[in-house]
Amino acid sequence: MTMSYSNSYPPERVDSLYHKNNYQPQQDHVPVSIGEAAYTTSVTTASESFRKRSQIHTRKTISDYSDSDLDLANSKTSKLKLRKEEARKSSRKRDMYIVAALTLWAGYIRLYKIHQPSSVVFDEVHFGGFATKYIRTRFFMDVHPPLAKMMIALVGKLAGLDGFDFKEIGKDYLEENVPYVIMRTFCGIMGLLVVPIAYLTIRGAGHSIAAALVAAFMVCYDNGLIANNRLILLDPPLLFFTSATTLAWINFHNQKRRPFQFWWYFWLFLTGLGLGLTVSCKWVGLFTIATIGLSTVKGLWELWGNTRIPLNTFVRHFGARAMALIALPIAVYMLMFQIHFHSLPNSGEGDGFMSPEFQQTLDGHTSIDTPIDIAYGSKLFIRHVATKGGYLHSHPHDYPSGSNQQQVTLYPHRDDNNWWTIYKVGNENPTSIEYVKHGDIVTLMHTGTNKRLHSHNIRAPMTDLDYHNEVSTYGFENFTGDENDHWRVEIIQGDKSDPESSQRLRTIHTKFALVHVMQHCSLFSHSVKLPEWGFDQQEVTCIKGGKIAKTVWYVESTENPLLPEDTEMVSYRKLGFLGKFIELNQVMWDTNKGLTSSHPYDSRPESWPLLRRGINFWGKDNRHLYLLGNPLVYWTATTSILVCFMLKGIFLILEKRGIQKDFGDLKKFYDESAGFFLVGWLLHYLPFFLMGRQLFLHHYMPALYFSILLFSVGFDLLTIRLANRKRLAAAGLTIVSVIYVYRFFVPITYAEPWTQSLCQAAKWRSTWDFDCAQFHHDIESYKIPKPLILEGIGKVKDAVSSYLSNHQGPEAVEGVNLVSDAIDVLKASSLVTEEAIATGTV
Repeated sequence: MTMSYSNSYPPERVDSLYHKNNYQPQQDHVPVSIGEAAYTTSVTTASESFRKRSQIHTRKTISDYSDSDLDLANSKTSKLKLRKEEARKSSRKRDMYIVAALTLWAGYIRLYKIHQPSSVVFDEVHFGGFATKYIRTRFFMDVHPPLAKMMIALVGKLAGLDGFDFKEIGKDYLEENVPYVIMRTFCGIMGLLVVPIAYLTIRGAGHSIAAALVAAFMVCYDNGLIANNRLILLDPPLLFFTSATTLAWINFHNQKRRPFQFWWYFWLFLTGLGLGLTVSCKWVGLFTIATIGLSTVKGLWELWGNTRIPLNTFVRHFGARAMALIALPIAVYMLMFQIHFHSLPNSGEGDGFMSPEFQQTLDGHTSIDTPIDIAYGSKLFIRHVATKGGYLHSHPHDYPSGSNQQQVTLYPHRDDNNWWTIYKVGNENPTSIEYVKHGDIVTLMHTGTNKRLHSHNIRAPMTDLDYHNEVSTYGFENFTGDENDHWRVEIIQGDKSDPESSQRLRTIHTKFALVHVMQHCSLFSHSVKLPEWGFDQQEVTCIKGGKIAKTVWYVESTENPLLPEDTEMVSYRKLGFLGKFIELNQVMWDTNKGLTSSHPYDSRPESWPLLRRGINFWGKDNRHLYLLGNPLVYWTATTSILVCFMLKGIFLILEKRGIQKDFGDLKKFYDESAGFFLVGWLLHYLPFFLMGRQLFLHHYMPALYFSILLFSVGFDLLTIRLANRKRLAAAGLTIVSVIYVYRFFVPITYAEPWTQSLCQAAKWRSTWDFDCAQFHHDIESYKIPKPLILEGIGKVKDAVSSYLSNHQGPEAVEGVNLVSDAIDVLKASSLVTEEAIATGTV
């Protein structure tokens, strides 16, 4: 996505430097409306302008003017337009120089020593691992959409990544020649581009260069963004697309006076493309869609209220926005999944999350082609519906407690221990075809161990509740079974295309429950897993009054020698793209909701704006990488949010009381600009309060970006009456303060050497839990070789000190010559050191 707005017209309110070229000096720092409300000059106040417009006067027609008057007016208008165009070009050129400088500097800050740490860091375990899985073309399941992962995988593939598994934090990259530096550099570039985009966004919104520089350097020098954006993670692409989409929308807004022209369409559809790419990285992009969506609704509402706009023109506005901001993002999002499916054609470890119909679309998965009829004496593979098709399973291992009978579990893979033979009660030697019907009482014999499916009034091994009975298999040689082996077949649902499947069991088509005749409970399974003695397989119980969804089963495969050779066969219906797309997104949603387990470094949303704690990313070799934002950036950005709410409340109270201050269009300009970024912050922050899943500080980063933009708007307003030079000086002071605080936390941002004492001194809040014990007590313990130039300077300093104390010129001269002669450096160093020791100057 382009960052330039060189082809867009300038915003309706521009900064002080632009006005300096077009208006009187005393007004050079005030953004002046060029909207519909009023025009002001340096000698006419806004209120006077309104009063003059309300006066009754007679307008002259063109015929009332002479030709010379018209020529003079046209000449003045042309000169004014020419000056404005020259000012626009000058402003754009200056901005491009600044953008280029910001990009280069951000590259240095973001990519500095990007090779360290040289081992797996935090979530590189997942997202680096996903890159390997893409390269192997094996299907996997993740809770995030695929775009950012595919981009990282493509970079890894081009760089030579092949087979490294990223399986644990701290695993060394260098031993296996992993191209991690190139992969990190890609993410770092995506992250550093947010810096110039922030500058262009504030400039595009009509604010001063000083305010734009403040926003850019706050993004550039936030320690958390630096630490996060230089690793193999999804956040750098997400932040890039979020910021670029916001910039595109600002530029589109600046074209509103020229609707349906090329650049109007260009920025509108570029915004839609950005929305699709953002949400294709992470579902956090939905919050960006909501931000742009609210702004769109507001704009359409204003158009609807403008009676001068014909209805057909309003329909064109609505249609263009619907195509660009609804249809295009959906198409882009679906396209990313089409590429995802095409990239992962083979069966893999993600199969177990998906339905059998989905699994049949993957190469290498066993194709099902089985008789549709189920008669007594048939061998069955029975699958559970609610847990994505785990198989009813038993193996020759007993429960360690309870009945101590043979275990019954749910197993996710096809296995010979999944076979069960179905018999009618009292007849285990059928000689003719009799189909299994609704209401029949049956027994299920485990084929591998010749024991029957069994339940009794004993609590389940894991779910020790009164309404959960243990399910086991029971039997021995010559044992004919007992009443606790009896189950009633209750058909829940048949296939609409197969009416018989509602009356009797039919393979794949019939969904049924097995109800225990004696205990009146239903065969049940859920996500609870047995411990090591149960091989981590899912627990199966017999539940009384449980949820029907988790008591539903179906037969996947059947074998029966009594069936005729020409019996009807059945197989799974293969899903098309739309079916796979919908199912995968449902699984992603359900899995995301299920990430509720605690993490040592998780945090809740209320702690983010004040930077209560960070995330331990990595620790090794007496170095530590800890994600912690720049406190000054976080706290000032949060303050700007509070101030924005306070000012809005004060104005509402005053207006309610009838007290109105005349700020002209100035109030509307800042209110709309700050309001857009405030809404962006709210919509990227508040939804996390509704989530019960694991959350971390890095989830706040898109909201942080909007709060930084809001702070820069506040800075622009606060310095509005300062001359340009003073305004830039104020911006410089703010930027220097941010950089000063940034330097306190450089060691844990880049995994650099640090001392325990300096680390403890940097714990400004007791809740910051980076581990100071990982560092040495002194820097010398790291044994870091000094660069040659610094070593030479140090030796020159020693030589000069020796000369001043002993007046021995040759040593000083020799010391100076050492800077350009490395051999002499070593010799003089020895001489100076011996002399210094002898004279006691050391």
